[in-house]
Amino acid sequence: MNVGLFGGTFDPIHAGHIALARSACEQFHLGQVLFVPANVPPHKQQPAASYFHRYAMVALATMQEKIFVPSLLEAPETCAASSPGGKEKEDRPIAKLANYSIDTIRRVKADMKTGGRLFFLIGIDAFKDIARWRESEALFQECEFVVASRPGYSLADVATSLPEKLRPSSAVTKLFTKSPAKGELILPGVTVHFLDDVHQAVSATAVREAVAAKRSLNKLLDPAVAEYIGKTGLYGAGR
Repeated sequence: MNVGLFGGTFDPIHAGHIALARSACEQFHLGQVLFVPANVPPHKQQPAASYFHRYAMVALATMQEKIFVPSLLEAPETCAASSPGGKEKEDRPIAKLANYSIDTIRRVKADMKTGGRLFFLIGIDAFKDIARWRESEALFQECEFVVASRPGYSLADVATSLPEKLRPSSAVTKLFTKSPAKGELILPGVTVHFLDDVHQAVSATAVREAVAAKRSLNKLLDPAVAEYIGKTGLYGAGR
């Protein structure tokens, strides 16, 4: 079974996240997508909502899709590891507060059956920082990347974002300058697939601003998530 691993702060999870996951499922025949909220993302500012609020919103946003599974792989202190089969395993201690994708990827792969492919789902803005991630070269050995692209990005932008040892030569990168980030980029040690039809004008920042300004959340969030935010007062709701 092919598995998609979708990590992030999900602060909150929004329509763009769901559209990315659905498109990846269709194009890469995924049997399951694990949505993994990060406890403490090492390369981003701290989330506005607590881990448990963010996990609850992920659970609400994914409950209509049988193959979408909210995962506790990066929960604080202890986590009940969700296997690709969706079954909960024993609690495992986490030795650090920060979450590193390479550790999560390896844990998911350890539970996968032979023959399955692991795809790491990510937006292109986050992918631009991939070289700064822990064991960034190893990430590309462990999984294939599915990157949600958007207008204005070229294959050259993606190539120059790779860890230094995996980047193509400057001559090759120059050839990519006029090629939009579409299709796929396959280089020695690197497989990156692009989704160029899922970009939506929505971000977690825009959602939080809309909540604080009491603007409509229609088309931005799953209705159950919007209701949860209203009831809990997250992001300034109800003030």
